[in-house]
Amino acid sequence: MGLTIFAYLVSAAEELEVTKKDDVPTFAEKNAVITANAAEQGDASAQFKLGLMYDHGYGVPEDGAEAMRWFRMAAERGLDSAQFKLGNMYADGEGVPEDNVEAVRWFRMAADQGLDSAQFKLGNMYADGEGVPEDDAEAVRWYSMAAEQGYASAQFNLGVMYAGGEGVPEDDAEAVRWYRMAAEQGHVPAQNNLGVMYAGGEGVPEDNVQAYAWYSIAAAQGDEVAKQNKERTAKGMTRAQIAEAQKLSRKYWETYGPNRKPTN
Repeated sequence: MGLTIFAYLVSAAEELEVTKKDDVPTFAEKNAVITANAAEQGDASAQFKLGLMYDHGYGVPEDGAEAMRWFRMAAERGLDSAQFKLGNMYADGEGVPEDNVEAVRWFRMAADQGLDSAQFKLGNMYADGEGVPEDDAEAVRWYSMAAEQGYASAQFNLGVMYAGGEGVPEDDAEAVRWYRMAAEQGHVPAQNNLGVMYAGGEGVPEDNVQAYAWYSIAAAQGDEVAKQNKERTAKGMTRAQIAEAQKLSRKYWETYGPNRKPTN
């Protein structure tokens, strides 16, 4: 084309000023021109943003190959969010052939910089043996890093690992601790699993009222397993216990339900 991407977008915007109704380019098109200018000057955040614009057709024509080009530039400049994006694209075969080894490479770069979502994904790759040899201990190590930063899905997975003795010695109390952290952030599967631990007295004293309450808020958010668990638990409870559990459920719903501040 003989034009930089910035010059091309300026030209396109000028053309739009003539052809568009009211002769006014959209905010998205103006934003694309500004972003492209910064990206051409080597700004990694702008390169990533421009990649997203091409990925979604925001202010520029949708173009997966061009999106990938800008994501890669930003990633190679060390931007962790771009490295994470590339990892996901390789893991999912989005715009590139699926390649778990390459996905792991990019996830690791971002994870080494402390990005919690990348640490979580790298943990998943080790747990599932995708792109790396299966290694539960290594999965636990990466889950732990993300979980310590408050990443709810990593906290849940870490709870699962402790409950099953995968990569760590089995420790129900530790499983409960991590399930609770995730559950209190609104993580629905963790809310169900915390109920399971209370119902079975695993890592905590057996308590059907607590179990019912946690099952209730998970079931109310569409978790069918939690719904079945709640119904099963209710059969062994007195009316007074159910009333107490329903009161607790309402409290938990207000505090840990979907209307709380969004989490991971």
